[in-house]
Amino acid sequence: MQTAALAVTTDEAHAFPIPANTYAERVVSVTHYTDSLFSFRITRPAAFRFRSGEFVMIGLPNAERPVFRAYSIASPAWDEEVEFYSIKVADGPLTQHLQKIQPGDTVLMKHKSTGTLVLDALTPARRLWMVATGTGFAPWASLLRDPETYEKFDEIVVTNTCRDVADLAYGDQLVASLENDPLIGELTAGRVRYVATTTRETSPQMGRITTLIENGDLFRIVGCAPFDRETDRVMICGSMAMLKDVKALVEAHGLEEGSNNKPADFVVERAFVG
Repeated sequence: MQTAALAVTTDEAHAFPIPANTYAERVVSVTHYTDSLFSFRITRPAAFRFRSGEFVMIGLPNAERPVFRAYSIASPAWDEEVEFYSIKVADGPLTQHLQKIQPGDTVLMKHKSTGTLVLDALTPARRLWMVATGTGFAPWASLLRDPETYEKFDEIVVTNTCRDVADLAYGDQLVASLENDPLIGELTAGRVRYVATTTRETSPQMGRITTLIENGDLFRIVGCAPFDRETDRVMICGSMAMLKDVKALVEAHGLEEGSNNKPADFVVERAFVG
């Protein structure tokens, strides 16, 4: 764990007015995994409602017109707190400050959440694939802890691809905790397959997720046939390049993109932080 420098104290938060349609919430905890990745939890407003997998705009009360960025909510819809998983960007308009928050500091959060990585955007099927790179794992952390996911799908395959082994820690810990979760532990037994891979540092399983899909290794690891719209639904979250490439691969297998208004076979998220 690393010790972060103070970012915006509660007293300092009152130096600037809170923008309209914005909550000002207290940081409950912060966990630093690497020099470039951390997660944090904030208090949840009583009136805040969201669907697991959605994102919301967050910022810091450190300017007259604070910078807001879209962040996927990593906690499930039933959680009493709101969790986020973030990268650290040295010169990022928001993350250069956000990475320094400590418990007790203030984080701004817009009232309305939205997003395409929700169960409502998919039609029923047997198997759900959650494909992620980097902090794109955040919405999976939400959906994997939501009972509705297990009501709608028999099997969940979640992938987590990062450069180095340490970068996998958040996803590793989240998946490992599922079976002991008091709410959904029994639901996950034997139903969640986790495929963690690295692209730079040597690890038990290496390779870009696009390569693993193209050469069939992903399906051999899981022990199933390639994507089939009769049995599979896919959610994709990560870098823009990865989204484009995996989307093309999924479409090549005959799956059609869905939305909140027109549920179908796969969905893609395009919310980024910086």
